[in-house]
Amino acid sequence: MKLARYAALALLATALAGPALAHPLDGLTADEYKRINQILRDAKIIDDETRFPLIELREPAKADVLAWKEGDKLDRKANVQFTSSKGFVEAVVNLTTGKVESEAPIKGQPMVQYSEFISATEGVLKDPAMIAGLAKRNLKPEDTFCLPLTAGNFFTDEYKNSRLMKVPCYQNPKGSNYYAKPIEGLFAVYDIGKHKVLQVVDTGVVPAPKDDWGYTEAEVAKREPLRPETNAATLSQPKGGNFKLSGSHLEWDLFRLNFRTDKRPGLVVSNLDVNDGGTWRSVIYQSYLSEVFVPYMDPSQGWYWRTYMDSGEYGFGLFMTPLKAGIDCPSYAKFLPAMIADDKGNPQEIPDAICIFERNIGDPAWRHFEVFAQTPDKPLPPEGRPATELVIRTASEVGNYDYLIDYRLQQNGQINIWIGATGLDAVKGVASTSMDDPTAKADTAHGTLIAPNLVAANHDHYFNFRIDFDIDQPKNHFATMDIVPAKVDAKSPRRSLWTVEHNMPKTEMEARYKLSALQPRYFEVSDPSRKGYLGQTPGWMIHHGDVAYGPFDFAKDPPMKRNAYIEYSVWNTVYDPNQRYAGGKYAMQSDGSDTLAQWVKANRPLMNQDIVTWFTAGFHHIPRMEDWPVMSTEWKTVHIMPHNFFAHNPALTIREK
Repeated sequence: MKLARYAALALLATALAGPALAHPLDGLTADEYKRINQILRDAKIIDDETRFPLIELREPAKADVLAWKEGDKLDRKANVQFTSSKGFVEAVVNLTTGKVESEAPIKGQPMVQYSEFISATEGVLKDPAMIAGLAKRNLKPEDTFCLPLTAGNFFTDEYKNSRLMKVPCYQNPKGSNYYAKPIEGLFAVYDIGKHKVLQVVDTGVVPAPKDDWGYTEAEVAKREPLRPETNAATLSQPKGGNFKLSGSHLEWDLFRLNFRTDKRPGLVVSNLDVNDGGTWRSVIYQSYLSEVFVPYMDPSQGWYWRTYMDSGEYGFGLFMTPLKAGIDCPSYAKFLPAMIADDKGNPQEIPDAICIFERNIGDPAWRHFEVFAQTPDKPLPPEGRPATELVIRTASEVGNYDYLIDYRLQQNGQINIWIGATGLDAVKGVASTSMDDPTAKADTAHGTLIAPNLVAANHDHYFNFRIDFDIDQPKNHFATMDIVPAKVDAKSPRRSLWTVEHNMPKTEMEARYKLSALQPRYFEVSDPSRKGYLGQTPGWMIHHGDVAYGPFDFAKDPPMKRNAYIEYSVWNTVYDPNQRYAGGKYAMQSDGSDTLAQWVKANRPLMNQDIVTWFTAGFHHIPRMEDWPVMSTEWKTVHIMPHNFFAHNPALTIREK
């Protein structure tokens, strides 16, 4: 019945003018992007020269969304950031009424626009100082391409009243690898707001790599023989999928949810519920990638500033890429487009940007072999069930890296967020061709020699997720389950045991945590108003995740001050619709004053509040030769699982075949 109503609404929406009737958290449609543009034009606020760094859904109040039923109408609104003669402006546009509700200057720097990338690329190669620097290396502008990169903010005068990118260049590739031949020691400082080269830095000629390092199959085959042909091991689902999809609404096995794509975070999952014995119960109101921070560990002039905020500066949605059947997703997957706005505010569709598929992963969901049930005349096989999971996947290419974001739903009720990092290492040109060279020690002080004349710098990857748990209702409790030494009676033969100690932080500042194997703990969000099947408080917990910590100075080092949320892996805040991104609303050239690490200083009480949990998965990347010329996919996880929520193992009822 529910899916039938969704289908009816979808048909009705296509017949009506104006905003579509849909779920309140659905992404903006192509028609809605056009309507936003027209409303602003009719109000004489924009013109043909206006550019739009970001247009995103302005979500209705959470209480209104939770009270919404199919057929109800809530105003559709958008937050719109755009250029004007006075600088960047943000407006709230009401698509339902056709009115501009507010308009104000932006205090900060919005995301980089695609047109600004092009402007910087072309502008740098026309600059006389850059042309001279290339000539010293026997190169011409037509021999090179340049890669504009966000320059961070180091709180110096050059970052005031500017919109900076730093632009290194590479020799044009003769094959597939655009990063194989960096022109080291030469880069430009470019103001993308003023369309002007401010400086060209030339620290001296570095020998150029000679190898093109292509990675297509044909290029690899020229380098060395391919492996023998093998019988393919494939996934298939000849009778079709078991999930039901209607617009943005997805139902599968125990789960139902809505999803959309936004220009900044990419995939956004909302209203994730589970079916408990025929009753739908809420688990997560909303979850998405809040920020990605990638700081490099090379202090040299051409590298120290490489401290990227990939989501807030560039946009995981903007750089979503088409997924390839049979490589990125099984050939039988359901492929869907993503809709964002281009620089002119017009709808831009990214084909095949999302894939949804089921897979039997070849593992048991559970099994047991009962040795005591065996008899000589009647051996019994193990009892067990096959494990199947549903995967919702996107991929974003931000510069040299490709990032996969998965939501993997399990039939045992568990929710896994997987982050896959692949693509190419960022490399710098060096004189060394081997570690036996006299220059090798200096060249590899902050990285690894991965190929002749190429060093890949040490760096980190941090992925912060904003997870708004609503376990049965918005007002939840947050607690830790700490593994601590148990008190052992002096008469007991056992001298050491552990027990679980439940601790509930009272305020936001108390609810910041690091994860360590030396201090084991799990994190639980629970519903204090409801008793579970055996009297426990039903909850869900973050069981574990991949985390990383560095010896950083979060008070004095500008990039770390801007991204101080990486100091702890787990944070908790009282729900605030304006606190959406851990690195702040405006990440580019931010100063660290609008971040998760600052918000918690309000130290609001957490008891019986609508709590948002923030989790940062991360890893240190010490490059290796095996990363080149293209890296194997490295997967990191956030693992979410029910805790005394169901009456028994939800996977118990899986059919054997």
